[in-house]
Amino acid sequence: MSTFSGVIVPMVTPFRRDEGQTINYEAGEQLVERIVTGGASGIFTFGTNGEFHVCTPRERIDFSRFVIERAAGRVPVYVGTGSCSTREAVEMSKRAEDIGASAVSVVNPYFARLSDDEVVGYYAAVAEGVGIPVLVYNIPRSTGANLPPGVVARVAELDNVRGVKDSSGDMGNLAAYVEAVRGRGVDVLVGSDGMISAAHALGASGAVAGTANLVTGVAVSLWRALEAGDARAAATLQADVEPVRDVLHMGSAPQTLKRALELAGVPVGPARRPVAETTPEVDERVRAMLDHYGIAHE
Repeated sequence: MSTFSGVIVPMVTPFRRDEGQTINYEAGEQLVERIVTGGASGIFTFGTNGEFHVCTPRERIDFSRFVIERAAGRVPVYVGTGSCSTREAVEMSKRAEDIGASAVSVVNPYFARLSDDEVVGYYAAVAEGVGIPVLVYNIPRSTGANLPPGVVARVAELDNVRGVKDSSGDMGNLAAYVEAVRGRGVDVLVGSDGMISAAHALGASGAVAGTANLVTGVAVSLWRALEAGDARAAATLQADVEPVRDVLHMGSAPQTLKRALELAGVPVGPARRPVAETTPEVDERVRAMLDHYGIAHE
């Protein structure tokens, strides 16, 4: 039985256009409903698309509590609690458990270059500090370090570690993770939306799909087609993820994704500074993408 499966949405964090770019809870409630009614299997707060790196610990806990309350048990909510500091990662994970998170997602420390033993020690401290499942989060383009399969194998032996999310975009790396955790009750999730079908074929139990903030139904239908063995439908749906991805690559994450949601009527606001607002030229491309999906927009 998988702990992490299906399409999990790394929810964007809505901000207002006020001086402090404060969190917009009303827009958050609207987005939770969009995701849940779209058929997603879970919500992940404060990942890369959630802009954890520009939010305070209090903001992360308070807004995650709000999302958990609004989800109201309809889907599990996983909270991003990773940090450069082991102490902060442990404290954040404990607070996430206290507010009712179903699991914590923990990115490996970034900025500092760590030994394999130091990385394992970091995850051991988090896993020992909570009683809920821990999802290891690998995103080397942002952290500057890919978690080696050997490290993942060691971390998978820790109590409470129940999953690993691979956003490397390297299917060889994901395949090595699947092999590293085999027989240990640890799930492998893919974090690259363009490779969901390939990851499923390799044994991934689910996808953390940023595009599903906007086109939840496409990602959910893709996963269901893969699970049903409907290769033709899956190929069509996998290809239908690309128009969103093409637009997302036009800016710093999650700049264009949030703009697409905003133009589609979900007032999630801009990405937090230093990421800038989208240009009129990008907005034009975003509107054309929304037209492709038949999504009404401003």
